[in-house]
Amino acid sequence: QVQLVESGGGLVQAGGSLRLSCEASGSISGINYMGWFRQAPGKQREWVATITSDGSTSYKDSMKGRFTISRDNAKNTLYLQMNSLKPEDTAVYFCHAAWSIIDFGNRGRGYWGQGTQVTVSS
Repeated sequence: QVQLVESGGGLVQAGGSLRLSCEASGSISGINYMGWFRQAPGKQREWVATITSDGSTSYKDSMKGRFTISRDNAKNTLYLQMNSLKPEDTAVYFCHAAWSIIDFGNRGRGYWGQGTQVTVSS
């Protein structure tokens, strides 16, 4: 069982930056898929970015060039560097980990953190 705890959220002005962290209670080196999702008020949870165990990354189009996902297996930590933040990036950001692509993104599968609030003011 792996527990995920996010941190690093907060209030920032548009154009600013934040770095989210997701610390796992156990080793993440063997977890094939890790990523970030977000949920804005009144909206469905949406995928933000993914990083695989071999370091391959992918991003939702609206985040490309602004967000960077990374993982430090030695520290059992996942990161999301967010730059050029916009008010529409305001949401609760969730860390997620899954062993298979089939389970990745499934609310009832894999491991999910409790979320960290990001608020971007205009």
